[in-house]
Amino acid sequence: MNKIHPTAIVDKKAKLADDVEVGPYAIIGPNVEIGKGAVVGPAANIEGYTTLGEGSRIFTGAIIGSPPQDLKYKGEKSFLKIGKNNTIREYVTMNLGTEEGTATCVGDDNLFMAYSHVAHNCRVGNNCVIANAGTLAGHVTLEDKVVLGGFAGVHQFTRVGKMSIIGGCSKVVQDIPPFSTCDGNPARVYGLNLIGVRRAGMSQKAQAELKKAFKILFHSGLALKNGIAKVKKEIASMEEVEYLLNFLKDSERGICRGGK
Repeated sequence: MNKIHPTAIVDKKAKLADDVEVGPYAIIGPNVEIGKGAVVGPAANIEGYTTLGEGSRIFTGAIIGSPPQDLKYKGEKSFLKIGKNNTIREYVTMNLGTEEGTATCVGDDNLFMAYSHVAHNCRVGNNCVIANAGTLAGHVTLEDKVVLGGFAGVHQFTRVGKMSIIGGCSKVVQDIPPFSTCDGNPARVYGLNLIGVRRAGMSQKAQAELKKAFKILFHSGLALKNGIAKVKKEIASMEEVEYLLNFLKDSERGICRGGK
């Protein structure tokens, strides 16, 4: 049986798995679906066409599935899709997509700390951490295992590569390379995210080759195109290096360059 506090307001059309818990004064709208084992904390508000995956937990005061903060939005039917086992802490906000039929999508096993924000049409992968008041503008993509520091802001349409870490209060206006450590205003690449790649089980060989690639790409003074060509010529070809180079070549906003 659901454990719904008597002060909570749950629309009759909402779809809740049998064991969902809903805390006092929480509000759940008619188009919401919540998976098994999920917990909705006190005074949380889930609205819009929102799906919350099983095992996820929403804490006090979070506002999930609210309309996008986008002047183009005129009430189109759009979605927020949240995967499994996410932890969404106090006063987090997540918005629906903007255009008709579009969605903001969040993967599995992510941690969104207090006051963080996920704007319309973002794509958040798996095992990411967004620290307190970290902010994603519209259409941002976070790949898997990204760590975004507290009060850091990511510009719209920016991509953040997997296993990267961004320091607190950073201003991110261009794409963040995968496997990187970045910081600053604007954010700059300072090197390989050694802790992150080691935790992910990356081989020593791959770490060594990525270190060499980072030195060429971000600290040699070469233009990015020339740096990529030099890496392809001098660095052993392996999956991790190819992933990095393909990410750089596919960039539309440009790539954060190296810091001193």
